[in-house]
Amino acid sequence: MSKTYVKVNVNIDELGKITPVYIIFNDTHYDIDRVLDIRREPNLEVGGIGMRYTIRVNGRVTYLWEEQGRWWVDSQV
Repeated sequence: MSKTYVKVNVNIDELGKITPVYIIFNDTHYDIDRVLDIRREPNLEVGGIGMRYTIRVNGRVTYLWEEQGRWWVDSQV
């Protein structure tokens, strides 16, 4: 596994809560159907610690990470 950095469009509400709306991964646009969970977590497989967003995209649950202003997903090399 490795970190694959992605482009993310987010909404920020009046309280500063960040909600990702869609990601661009390998030049493909993916709408986020729903954010299921947000928590600060370490990533034990590829290293680092950041905000882990559990998201549903096209009915599939996966993780989106934000670390120091950069967004990434786990991917196979």
